[in-house]
Amino acid sequence: MSQFMSPSSPWPAHGGQAEALLAHFGLPADHRLEDFSANLNPLGPPAWVSDWLAKQLAGLERYPAPDYAAARQAIATHHQLQPEHVLLTNGGAEAIFLAAALHAGKRAAVITPSFGEYARACRAHGLSISEIALPAPDFTLDVDSLTAGLSDIDVLFLCRPNNPTATLIDMSAMEDLLNNTAAIGCRVVVDEAFIDMVGETSQEASLAPLLARYPHLMLLHSMTKFYTLPGLRLGYLLADVTTVQAAQDHQPPWSVNHLAAELVAPLLADDAFARRTQRWLASERPRMAQALTQLGLEVVPSQACFFLIRPSAAQEITTDALFEQLLRQGILVRHSHNFAGLNGEWLRVALRDEPDNRRLVNVLKKELHDCLR
Repeated sequence: MSQFMSPSSPWPAHGGQAEALLAHFGLPADHRLEDFSANLNPLGPPAWVSDWLAKQLAGLERYPAPDYAAARQAIATHHQLQPEHVLLTNGGAEAIFLAAALHAGKRAAVITPSFGEYARACRAHGLSISEIALPAPDFTLDVDSLTAGLSDIDVLFLCRPNNPTATLIDMSAMEDLLNNTAAIGCRVVVDEAFIDMVGETSQEASLAPLLARYPHLMLLHSMTKFYTLPGLRLGYLLADVTTVQAAQDHQPPWSVNHLAAELVAPLLADDAFARRTQRWLASERPRMAQALTQLGLEVVPSQACFFLIRPSAAQEITTDALFEQLLRQGILVRHSHNFAGLNGEWLRVALRDEPDNRRLVNVLKKELHDCLR
């Protein structure tokens, strides 16, 4: 239970965990909710997936191929790499824990605020952890000051685009960081779980082309966000050949199930779904950014499928009070009580389809107006 909720806190450690929140605020378990707390593509999964999975059920009678050759080849082709640079994983979470396992007992730095599983994975493998905070409210990274704090660090974890801020460290800054960390012998682990949500330049946004130049770079990917398949658990790790082999030594046999492994190639081949998602992002993300800003909220500019927001100083409502009012109105957003450095002062709001997003804006408008009475 501890990875989902602290015994001393009503705040779940992940999105999409409504039960405890409803109980804490005295709401019935069947209270109708629209879930803006989980960062998933509202257009997915692709329509063909259900029928495809049903046709693959006979394969459950056999063990998966231990090398997952077809899935690794599809991922390698997608990123213009060779299959030996790819390790298939049981979701992005396993990739994170494998990255930590490679540095067991050493010293890690984690950019915060960010996904809590980096620190959890490090603790599980006995790494000491230093947190390096991005300053609010823009949460931008200063490469020089970051590098100055890495002289005695073995591995740096960061998320790009970052969760929960939705900010994206640009390519030139990443190259500077990689050059600096190469000089001091610090591994860089970059979680690209939301890289496909950047927009029409998603392929260019990934750091995969830099792997050939920077053998100390490791990339972690989740396929469950973009394709809305969190229950299937499907991810992968990209790195140099030696690192992939070392990570595989820490991975249980047949870590990825047959259905997930066989689904990789057809998912990556669905260009039409990817284009439809990019068109939706190009339209809905700027529209929602404008709508949220016009409400007087502080809104961090987003390069992902979610926004980090908070009431402005002029709005006489606390973030926790706004969270509760939204919950009572049937809208679940993500609190920030267990994101280091946010201290519960912000809310993370996922993009959904246009009708749901409009309802969110209307409810926010009413609650923010009511608090000024």
